[in-house]
Amino acid sequence: MGTIRIAIIGVGNCASSLVQGLEHYREGANDMVGLMHWDMGGYRPADIKVVAAWDVDSRKVGRDVADAIFAKPNCTAVFAPNVPATGTVVKMGAVLDGVAEHMADYKDERTFIVANDTQPSKDEVVAELRASGADVLMNYLPVGSQQATEFYAECALEAGVAFVNNIPVFIASNPEWAARFEAAGVPIIGDDIKAQLGATIVHRVLTDLFAKRGVKLDRTYQLNTGGNTDFLNMSNHRRLASKKVSKTEAVQSVAAERLEDDNVHIGPSDYVPWQNDNKVCFLRMEGQLFGGVPMNLELRLSVEDSPNSAGVAIDMIRCAKIARDRGMRGVIDPASAYFCKHPRTQMTDDLAQTEVERFIAAA
Repeated sequence: MGTIRIAIIGVGNCASSLVQGLEHYREGANDMVGLMHWDMGGYRPADIKVVAAWDVDSRKVGRDVADAIFAKPNCTAVFAPNVPATGTVVKMGAVLDGVAEHMADYKDERTFIVANDTQPSKDEVVAELRASGADVLMNYLPVGSQQATEFYAECALEAGVAFVNNIPVFIASNPEWAARFEAAGVPIIGDDIKAQLGATIVHRVLTDLFAKRGVKLDRTYQLNTGGNTDFLNMSNHRRLASKKVSKTEAVQSVAAERLEDDNVHIGPSDYVPWQNDNKVCFLRMEGQLFGGVPMNLELRLSVEDSPNSAGVAIDMIRCAKIARDRGMRGVIDPASAYFCKHPRTQMTDDLAQTEVERFIAAA
């Protein structure tokens, strides 16, 4: 089917895991363990190539993507240490609201060192997207980057490049933005990537199980801790509003009955530096069984956060390219519902999986 050319906004831990994964699975290596799909519409992981990238950290700007993914403050697992040079140099990105002010209060190895390079205009980013031949633009900006995400969404619209929104800034699920992508004939998948086996998908599956087995869910919480820049960024709770909405709605949407606000608490809880990219989820669910007899469930989940999303990202990239090949426009609902926490149209995970497989198989 050819190459899928991707551009990346934010060369952080998630981008590092994605790029490492492209090398890890090259030519069918490593038995494809961890991938949901090896071949998707004729595209394989090895067909994905990074052709453009932007970041704002001085330790990454000006370096080949293969080097930049291992630069501080990245701290995710290194499972493919010998990523060959991509030939793509990281360019200075637009800062806008992409860097929280409180990040400056931490040690350099834990946070961003913003480069002094001139920030690009929209026209310059659009020109780079066109010159690189990018098919898909991946948004990996920090949580709370509303202005910066909208800036790059505008660039994708003007350049005619499919947009995959991995963060909880609502673009695909916003009716006005969705209409704009539809009118421009540009595919979009989003919002807020759902990890392969993370806190949200586990919480959703258990909530759906309660509903299917007739167990009344009375109250639940999901508390998460981690030590990467994502958790450090989110320690400023003003940047968390859309993240909490996204994670909470992902669970509420599969409950038999929506819980009152006081009976559900879902969201990042604290930054623990020594955890690095390890994320620990503490989940509790309280309910009633037959006869109104009370029960409760407690679960602790520990995962490396960024690799947990990389396989999902590979599938989102391929779905976006398939949609572009088919001339589809606007929100790709099956992929958004299956791969994202806050899609335009919420579905149970069983239904979303069925719909995305149908989408992949469609002529």
